[in-house]
Amino acid sequence: MSKFPKDFLWGGAVAANQCEGAYNEDGKGLSIQDIIPHGIKGPISEEPTSDNMKLVGIDFYHRYKEDIKLLAGMGFKVFRTSIAWSRIFPKGDEKEPNEKGLQFYDDLFDECRKYGMEPLVTISHYETPLHLAKEYDGWRSRKLIGFYENYVRTIFTRYKDKVKYWLTFNEINSVLHAPLMSGGIYTPKEELTINDLLQAAHHELVASALATKIGHEINPEFKIGCMVIAMPIYPLTPNPDDVIKMMESDHENLLFTDVHVRGKYPNYVKRILSKMGGEIKMEPGDEEILKNTVDFISFSYYMSICESAKPAAKGEGNLLGGVANPHLESSDWGWQIDPKGLRYVLNTMYDRYQKPLFIVENGLGAVDQLITDENGNKTVDDTYRINYLKKHIEQIAEAIEDGVELMGYTTWGCIDLVSASTAELKKRYGFIYVDRNDDGSGSLERYKKKSYDWYKKVIESNGEDLSI
Repeated sequence: MSKFPKDFLWGGAVAANQCEGAYNEDGKGLSIQDIIPHGIKGPISEEPTSDNMKLVGIDFYHRYKEDIKLLAGMGFKVFRTSIAWSRIFPKGDEKEPNEKGLQFYDDLFDECRKYGMEPLVTISHYETPLHLAKEYDGWRSRKLIGFYENYVRTIFTRYKDKVKYWLTFNEINSVLHAPLMSGGIYTPKEELTINDLLQAAHHELVASALATKIGHEINPEFKIGCMVIAMPIYPLTPNPDDVIKMMESDHENLLFTDVHVRGKYPNYVKRILSKMGGEIKMEPGDEEILKNTVDFISFSYYMSICESAKPAAKGEGNLLGGVANPHLESSDWGWQIDPKGLRYVLNTMYDRYQKPLFIVENGLGAVDQLITDENGNKTVDDTYRINYLKKHIEQIAEAIEDGVELMGYTTWGCIDLVSASTAELKKRYGFIYVDRNDDGSGSLERYKKKSYDWYKKVIESNGEDLSI
């Protein structure tokens, strides 16, 4: 008997800004991604530039039927994607939506359902309309709650019979660390105070709770979740000072899920605010809106970190900071690989909230080499990716045996796409290789990697057969 529930949702995940391309077609407005050509740490450009790989992505906008068919060939039960806000409202603050944008997602969701694949849709995935960033400084402005409300009412009403599973914001807890990408905040990070960031986070939390309320009114069958970066934090040593440092770092992360699930700010926030010299300005009605709690908790999982009262060298690539763990290996991009950390975080999160969980991102970014096999077919021997996923799925099975209620698992970048953190295509995650390179060359042809047939077997056996 498989350890996984019979209705477990196996699948994969992408984001509109990293795969669609067609950045200025059919009435789409610019998003913040169109002026960030080099990822999180790179400079902003005033206009889209030809070195921005996301302007073309993998041309999913024109090739989605081919791609959905390939994903369906693995037996996907669910496909996570996002709606590009600026396809629906090009500037973000219009009253009326762009019909061509709405129609594209109608067609995409129809294609998914044709193969029996449930869409899992992220409403805002690191792609705030550029106009909202420049004109209002993104989520620093309370006005964005109203613009977001208009957007969610539009898409909830339009797709109420096509989409059941929704996520309000992607990795919402990242707004404190990547304010432009996560919160559309145009002011440079170094000029922002902790007050600015906490207030922007509050606006997003209110908007998220409001979306949950609206969604349940439009279709009571909707399942609406939050989405956070889940990253277990270990003390670097048994020194109690390191343990306290770990607890404090964990609180900064957990406050986002606490609000989403419990409907109010946790008591420890008062101490965080006191320590940081910050405050959160609440408007009348905010506390009542926050009581609209999510149906489930979804999260990304790539790594764990350590914390120390006396920090050593920081771990490369760790968006939320932290100290490198001397007991773990790292990926090519410095992300520490910790399969058992996934079991740990599943248990701790489920113990804390007693809500269904959903792993919506997990995967290995690597430099893949396209080869020709003995049958003359182009492919990638990505046994390293299979090993990574196998070890994580084994730990998911352990967590389910521990009693964790888990809805599903969608691997990140199930078809190669442009990296969010570095804006590279050479950092590949997919089961399907896309022939496009960082210099813009390539045919955009799709080729199945070795991991394609492996993941197909995993899904067919409902997680029972992980053999390589």
